[in-house]
Amino acid sequence: MELRQITDTYHVSPQIDPDDAPALAEAGVTLVICNRPDTEVPPSHHAAEVEKAVRAAGMDFAAVPLTHQTMTPENVARQAELVESAEGKVLAYCASGTRCSVVWALGQAGARPTDEILAATARAGYMLDGLRPTLDAMATGRG
Repeated sequence: MELRQITDTYHVSPQIDPDDAPALAEAGVTLVICNRPDTEVPPSHHAAEVEKAVRAAGMDFAAVPLTHQTMTPENVARQAELVESAEGKVLAYCASGTRCSVVWALGQAGARPTDEILAATARAGYMLDGLRPTLDAMATGRG
């Protein structure tokens, strides 16, 4: 399990294992968001299996599976709302953490300066400079 900090409360990681749930709870995570579709993982790592372990460890869980086709404004807004309303640390996971970083960045467009968004993801190891035109357009209402 490799948690990468984007903000004080938002962290991303590659695929987690259901066995990671107790350590996540111990680390102060209160909400786990699965951004990985079940079609990408074996049944042992489907969202429902991870959810059982996460809830058993006392945390909340949400699934917002993302692909190029499902990275919609609605899903971006849903993820942002989940993060905003969480009471504590959030961990979002996917295959590498990139989708979790992208969806966060898109959700922050207009709320934070583009440079700040890209710096936060870069510190976590996600170079999203290619998103700059999209983030800038979204921030000015053209996205």
